[in-house]
Amino acid sequence: IREFLAKAEKLGYEGAWVQEQIISDSLILEPVTLLTYAAALTSKVRLGTSVLLTVIRNPVQLAKSLASLDQLSQGRLTVGVGIGGPHVPEKIFGISSERRARQFVEGLQVMKALWTEPRASFSGEFWHLENVPMEPKPFQKHLPLWFGARESLALKRAVRHGDGWMGAGSSAAVDFIKQVGEILRFLEEANRDPATFAISKRVYLAIDNDRARAERRLREWFGVRYKNADMAARVSIWGSVAECVDKLGELVRAGAKHLLLNPVFDEME
Repeated sequence: IREFLAKAEKLGYEGAWVQEQIISDSLILEPVTLLTYAAALTSKVRLGTSVLLTVIRNPVQLAKSLASLDQLSQGRLTVGVGIGGPHVPEKIFGISSERRARQFVEGLQVMKALWTEPRASFSGEFWHLENVPMEPKPFQKHLPLWFGARESLALKRAVRHGDGWMGAGSSAAVDFIKQVGEILRFLEEANRDPATFAISKRVYLAIDNDRARAERRLREWFGVRYKNADMAARVSIWGSVAECVDKLGELVRAGAKHLLLNPVFDEME
């Protein structure tokens, strides 16, 4: 990790991003801890989560952890959040799956209050705060929230409560194009300037002049990580540098302002 981050920063990458999956047989470190370590090893790259499943966390504790990380990184944090899906076993975390969307939104509202109000107050269905202090606030006056979302209702929620949206790595380009269209429509309905709303796409990427070898290795990884080898061909970009650049360009032309490039093997190379 130390060598990878040093090389990424030297090469001029804009940011370094991590995923969250607490319950997994894949080797995935806890994201806030990992980004705190990354903050100490870097000075320029932004640090992001793609995405934190906030419904399985206490929003007061998470607000403190993220504010601390933003302070330690001197304002380099972007917080990607998601509501999760059927694969998130809430019961393991002692949390009910009832009214998940309401819990999700309230948790975000609690964190925003703690980040911005001298003494935070909030009254909702799940959370109640009255004159609660939390210092220090994040280094950034406004800690950016980017939402991971797929369905129309979730995309609309991202526009209502967030500063950006991230297309999933496990979704195909055709899905991303459709979702961008919905995001732009919701922004117009909300009278929000699209120029101030981030649109990102995670891309599983394999640069290799031997296309067959790249596809085979992608299938092996998807079989372990997602338990679905066939997903690799549907959502990934692979091939020569020129071919990958051309396919990434299609995403940019479709509306992506930010690309989260995710190699799954030969990361240092």
